[in-house]
Amino acid sequence: MQKDVKKTILNLLSRKKEIQVADIVEMTGFSRAYINRFFQELKKDGVIALIGKANKAHYVLAQKEHGMKKRILSVKRILKNVGLSEDIILEEIKNDSGIFFGLPKNIINILNYAFTEMLNNAIEHSLSKKITVFMSRLAKTSVRFEVVDFGIGIFKNIMLKKKLNDEIEAIQDLLKGKQTTNPKEHSGEGIFFTSKAADRLIIQGSGKKLILDNIIDDVFIKDAPKAKGTKVFFEISINSKKDLSNIFREYAEGAFEFGKTKVIVDLFRMNNSYISRSQARRILAGLEKFKTIVLDFKNIETVGQGFVDEVFRVWQNRHPRIKISYQNANENVLFMIKRAV
Repeated sequence: MQKDVKKTILNLLSRKKEIQVADIVEMTGFSRAYINRFFQELKKDGVIALIGKANKAHYVLAQKEHGMKKRILSVKRILKNVGLSEDIILEEIKNDSGIFFGLPKNIINILNYAFTEMLNNAIEHSLSKKITVFMSRLAKTSVRFEVVDFGIGIFKNIMLKKKLNDEIEAIQDLLKGKQTTNPKEHSGEGIFFTSKAADRLIIQGSGKKLILDNIIDDVFIKDAPKAKGTKVFFEISINSKKDLSNIFREYAEGAFEFGKTKVIVDLFRMNNSYISRSQARRILAGLEKFKTIVLDFKNIETVGQGFVDEVFRVWQNRHPRIKISYQNANENVLFMIKRAV
């Protein structure tokens, strides 16, 4: 019976480009749960692949997966803001679409950083129960994404937390760079560096729209329809020559000592506290070519959970062949590192 069901699935897939579980349920009369089991077994064995999500999900033969995904150039997700991890959402978008296929490495690095930073801001700052993300690729021109939350709104949040008079003062504060309403958890660098990497970054909230346009090197503030929450729009040309590590190095002030296979990062030369994932991503950008990375924590009093998790779990898992070590860590720093490893 098992062979018959699997044979039915594969025979139908040989005649059609894609099928759903419901197609086999209708043909056989068996329950959806029973049929789904055979789909999962074939998927686990690498014979078929799942494309799409929820009621739009369909299966294709594994050898057709690449071609099918390559044609999917837009993805939308409605996320429940409970236990969200921005890096996992990004990997799902990469796995379920062809948006990143064939992109230059510098563009992939910029998108990795900008998307995870903007989504992390929504997750941790907005107090929104729901977050919507959308990413699309205009085949030969650009990649863009939106992160929309339904929380307090970024400009209003800055205004209230910093006791400013209005949203315009909040925007002025934001444009200074490295500003944050939660200094114990964030450095405020995410928006600052994302704005430098983008061709266009638009932040909308509280009836105002902040437009940072690096193509014409200008900044605008416009009125916008009042709506709850914050909308962030990011766009980068596929042909952009921007390099994320170069953008970060402009603010590093000689903190990197490079060798042929090893790099030592003097953290104190860059800052005196390391709290956020944004700081970790900034430090590690462009270092994947080295075999060994040494983080020097001399004169660093403490580090945050987000920083060490990004370095010693997230980034290390992506680059398992690279050795990340540290030196001159005091007991506070050691405690946080050991929690992460």
